Amino acid sequence: MLHTPVLLTEVLTYLAPETGKVYIDGTFGAGGHSRAILSHCMCQVIAFDCDPCVLPYARTLQEQFKDRFRFFGARFSDIETILKQEGVASIDGMLFDFGVSSLQLDTPKRGFSFQKNGPLDMRMGQCDHSAAEVVNTFGEDQLSDILWTFGEERRARAIARKIVKAREKKPIQTTWELQRIVASVIKTSPRRNPATRTFQALRIFVNNEMDELRAALSCAKRVLRPNGRFLCISFHSLEDRLVKTFLHVLPQEDPIYGHKTWTAPFRPYKKKPITPTQAEITANPRARSAKMRIGIKL
Repeated sequence: MLHTPVLLTEVLTYLAPETGKVYIDGTFGAGGHSRAILSHCMCQVIAFDCDPCVLPYARTLQEQFKDRFRFFGARFSDIETILKQEGVASIDGMLFDFGVSSLQLDTPKRGFSFQKNGPLDMRMGQCDHSAAEVVNTFGEDQLSDILWTFGEERRARAIARKIVKAREKKPIQTTWELQRIVASVIKTSPRRNPATRTFQALRIFVNNEMDELRAALSCAKRVLRPNGRFLCISFHSLEDRLVKTFLHVLPQEDPIYGHKTWTAPFRPYKKKPITPTQAEITANPRARSAKMRIGIKL
């Protein structure tokens, strides 16, 4: 399994953790980023992840770093409430590594990957619907909207129509069944599996990922201290576009003094996103589409 944290060196460089300060790892996963931050200096990390499968990794870090590490099985939208309950008024830095983790992709029974056959599930935590329920019960218009909105799939209507026709014969229960249906509509490409956008769209919808991402951005506005750093690693254009819009607000020129000021709560640390080096992509091919953006709290 590949549990290598993405952009690890860059995260430490731009988060710049310091002794005595408190940081949030909003997407704990296998704990690679949290471990690196805690090992860098005598700081504290409060980690969050809604997926129960990460608990063994969290226990390992708790045993190693004791009271410098706290973990909560929660979604982004719960972070602010939990911080208040824990008596944490403000944070020095926040990290979010969005998207699906290697832990999820490499476990066929979770149903996230079309590369391995398994039940069509895709739930990261407590969710209203599994992917199988969506595929087998939603109408053609609903399915088409999901594929277009969350996967930016140009053949959304044709795929939705094919799904509805296929499920009339038998329910679509596995990842490979769905992949074959999509492949019958879209020609196979050496660069990308034809089912990539469909699987992305269903996963995002099932886990309400875009609303949760907005909750993470909103939380950062309120809990980060001035000059605190906010790091976001995204893996597809929908996530990156939302983060970029949030951080890249043009400065306004002061009419009296003439200098430029930011009216938004953050300013971008760099104009362009940080991307993995070729060496990192070779070591971890899943890092190839990662983009990290950094904001400084004003």
